[in-house]
Amino acid sequence: MFKELFSNFVKNRNLAKLKDERFRFLFEEDMSGEYVVFDTETTGLDPKKDEILSIGAVKIKDNKILTSQTFEIYLKNTTEISSKSIKIHHIRPCDLENAIDTKEGIEKFLHFIGSRTLVGYYLEFDVAMVNKYIQESLGIKLPNETIEVSEVYFDKMMPLIPQGNIDLRFDTILKKCEIPNIGAHNAVNDAIMTAMIYLKLTQER
Repeated sequence: MFKELFSNFVKNRNLAKLKDERFRFLFEEDMSGEYVVFDTETTGLDPKKDEILSIGAVKIKDNKILTSQTFEIYLKNTTEISSKSIKIHHIRPCDLENAIDTKEGIEKFLHFIGSRTLVGYYLEFDVAMVNKYIQESLGIKLPNETIEVSEVYFDKMMPLIPQGNIDLRFDTILKKCEIPNIGAHNAVNDAIMTAMIYLKLTQER
C-alpha cells in the first residue's frame, strides 16, 4: 500500500513538471495490454555527456512479439563518433546521413511507447539517456513502469544457484534461455532478442 502511494506521489510530482500538454498521454493508464521492449545505441556510457545514435523497439502483446510493429530511428549527433564506440555499435558517420533531428526522433519514440510498461536489458541506462533529452524539452522523466530482464533472470536462477554467483551478461542469458543470437548488433535486433528472453523467462514461471 505504501509503495503504491509513494509511486503515485512521484508520478504526480513528475506530471506537475510537464511543460507540453501534448505529452500528457504518457501519464494516462495504459489500456493496450502491450509492453515495449527497447534499446539504444549511444556514443558512450555516460548519460551526462554522451548522445543517442539510434533507438530500436518492439511491442509485446498476449505473449507474442509484434515484429510488424518495430520502431527504429537514427538521430543526429553533435560530436564525432569515436572509433571505440563504432567497434561496439557499428554505426558509422555515413550511417547517420539520413538521421533525423534528436527532438523529433525522441517525440516519435514517446508516441510509440505511450504509457506502456518498458522492458529492457540494462534498462536503467537507456531510460537515463532518454530522460536526458525529455527533461530538457518537456521537464519530465519517463513515467512508465519498467521491467529489467536481468533482474527477472536473476530471480529465476537464484533458487538454482543459491550462492548467487550468476552471470548476467547478455550473451550468457541468451544461451541459458536457448535464444538464438540473430546477428547484427543494432538497437532493433537487441530489442527483439531481449523480448524473446523476457517471454522465455515469464512463460516458464
